[in-house]
Amino acid sequence: MGRDKALVEVDGTPMVLRVVAALRAAGCDPVVAIGGDRDALEHLGLSVVTDDFPGEGPLGGVITALDHHVMAEVVVVAACDLPHLTEATVRQLIGALHDADVVVPRTDRLQPMCSLWQRSVTESLRSAFMAGERRLQDALEGLQVVEIAVNPQDLANVNTPGDLLQ
Repeated sequence: MGRDKALVEVDGTPMVLRVVAALRAAGCDPVVAIGGDRDALEHLGLSVVTDDFPGEGPLGGVITALDHHVMAEVVVVAACDLPHLTEATVRQLIGALHDADVVVPRTDRLQPMCSLWQRSVTESLRSAFMAGERRLQDALEGLQVVEIAVNPQDLANVNTPGDLLQ
């Protein structure tokens, strides 16, 4: 993108604030940003937690989120580049938890960058990370995963300027 994706505007609003709005509308509280440009994110009114594993991929970010929310039994994690995420999709995640370790949406593939995690899996994820794993999808192996079908548009992520035109 050439700059921090979280701050790229979609319909006049930074993507990160669109994601935060969907999370808050679904009842997620608190909502914090993991990593990123602390000054810019705080200027937008967000609380920021330093990523314990900067530059090490999404699994480190999930572990950081789980470690930060020690009072929560479950944590919803959503990437900042999902500008079409909806309250309904987040509520679907929350409603599907039951006895699973993690709830992951599925479009044409699993979408673990928007998922709900039991804090009880933190050490399992940390072990996978310390063994060299960085991909969330691979870290799901051995966990009880509930997959839910969601509208693919809700989880369309933005990686390039061209993705904004779709």
